Amino acid sequence: MTSEFLQKHKPTILYGISLAMLLFLLKWLELRFIIINHIFEIYAGAIALLFTGLGIWIAMKLTKPKVETVVIEKKVFVESKSFQFNEQQQALLGLSKRELEVLNLIAEGLSNQEIAGQLFVSLNTVKTHSSKLFEKMEVKSRTQAVEKAKRLNLIP
Repeated sequence: MTSEFLQKHKPTILYGISLAMLLFLLKWLELRFIIINHIFEIYAGAIALLFTGLGIWIAMKLTKPKVETVVIEKKVFVESKSFQFNEQQQALLGLSKRELEVLNLIAEGLSNQEIAGQLFVSLNTVKTHSSKLFEKMEVKSRTQAVEKAKRLNLIP
């Protein structure tokens, strides 16, 4: 218990001992004639050193980054070697062939503008297909749509 206490409060104890030794040194010097002639300068220097050390210590404590490691476990979709298109899910969701084309291009990472250029349609048409696709699949983002489509075997 005492060794644990000493280990825990070691910096505080050392700081107290060093302050006591400094006080002893100042009292010893006070008996000398040097301190009588230069008392203000010595005390001001000691206080300056004390506050400088304290400032450095506080700055080191405040600027030390607090790193916290968080482990997140999540199921990962493992792609099988042979892809079989799930026509039943397509019919159940009511996805058109054009919406599936848009979904495949979204999965490839293309932007709406690139999809429009590849399918030879306007940007607004791609946006309409995307919004209908999200609505039918009950998702809110492109990433969610691709993940759900892979789970349902709508895209490889």
